[in-house]
Amino acid sequence: MNDSHPLLPAVSAALATVIDPELGRPITDLGMVSNIDIDPDSRVHVTILLTTPACPLADRFTHDVTEAVLGVDGVADVRVTMDQMNDEQRQALRESLRGPERVIPFAQPDNRTRVIAVASGKGGVGKSSVTVNLASALTQLGHKVGVLDADVYGHSVPDLLGIGEDDGPTVIEGMDLILPVEAQGLKVMSIGMMKPSRDQVVAWRGPVVDRALNQFLTDVLWGDLDFLILDLPPGTGDTAIGLGQKVPNAEVLVVTTPQDAATEVAERAGTMASMMKQKVIGVVENMSYLDVTCPDCGSTHRVDVFGSGGGEAVAASLSQRLGYEVPLLAQIPLEPNFRQAGDAGRPAVLANPDSTSAVAITELAKTVSQA
Repeated sequence: MNDSHPLLPAVSAALATVIDPELGRPITDLGMVSNIDIDPDSRVHVTILLTTPACPLADRFTHDVTEAVLGVDGVADVRVTMDQMNDEQRQALRESLRGPERVIPFAQPDNRTRVIAVASGKGGVGKSSVTVNLASALTQLGHKVGVLDADVYGHSVPDLLGIGEDDGPTVIEGMDLILPVEAQGLKVMSIGMMKPSRDQVVAWRGPVVDRALNQFLTDVLWGDLDFLILDLPPGTGDTAIGLGQKVPNAEVLVVTTPQDAATEVAERAGTMASMMKQKVIGVVENMSYLDVTCPDCGSTHRVDVFGSGGGEAVAASLSQRLGYEVPLLAQIPLEPNFRQAGDAGRPAVLANPDSTSAVAITELAKTVSQA
C-alpha cells in the first residue's frame, strides 16, 4: 500500500462506501481490502480478498469498487484484482460477524433482542398465521424482526410469507455462516427453505432436529434485531424443551381457539414454558368468532362458531397456576380474507390492514412491543 500518496485517504474513503450485498457491511470493515497501490500517474490498483475463489459476487465487487474509486477526483484509472482469504483472515472475519465463540447470541446477558416464542397445545389453531402476522405487524411499527420457523416437521412459514423454492438462505462457503432469507421486511429461517423440494418429508429423529435448531440460532447472521419470533411446533415435546434450554430468556405467547378441546392442551403449553423458566406474557384466542350479515335485517351478527370463552379460561387458569397475571391479549376473528392472504403468501396485516383480524393483530403487536 502506498501510504504516502495524497489520493490514498480519498480512495480509502471511497472503498468504505462499497457494501458487501450479502453481509450488508462495508468491505473495509470486513477486512476484504488487502492492498491499495497508487502509481505516480494516479492509477489505482486495489486487491480484494474473497472468502472463496468461486465467490459468485466477484464481478459485483469489481464493478462496485471500480465505480467508487473512479469517482474520486484525480484518479486516472482503476484495476481490481481478486485474491482469496487465508485461514487466519477467514477466522478473523468469522469472529467479527459472529464473535470469537460459537454461542447463541440471544441467550447472552447483553442480548437486546426480545425473543417471543409462539406456542400452542395442539395443531390447527392458526399458530403459524399468528406468528407471521404478529412479526409483520411489529415491522410496521418500525421494529427489526426475525422469524425462526421451529416447527421442523410442519413448517408453513415460507408459504405464508410467499417465499419460493428458489429463495433459500445463503451459505457463506468456508465460514460456517448462513444468511437468512429476507421477505416482506422480515429475516426468515426455516428448514422448509433448505430442502431440495418443498414436497420432501423431514423424517428426522429428535437429536437431529435439535442440532438443526441450534445451528439456526448460532450460525445464522440475524443481525441487530429488536424481536426474534419463534414459531414453535404444537405440543410439549422435545423441540419446546430444547428451545427452552437454549433460549431461557424467551417470552411465550400461547395461541388457542375458543372450544374446550383446545383450552386444556393450550394450558399445558403455557405450563411447559413455565417449567423451562420462561415467562408466559399472554394468550391469543384465534378464530374467536365470525361476523355474519343477516339476510333479513341487514345487521351484522356475531357467531361463535367454535364456542366462546376459551381464551379467557386459558388466561385465568395459567394466571392461577403460574402465580402471576397472564392476560388475554387478543381475540382474532374468523375472516375469509385472513385465510386468503395467507394462501397468497402475504400476511393479512399487510394485504388487508383495515380488516378486523389485521387490526386485532396490530393491537396485539403494540401491546407486545410496549410490554
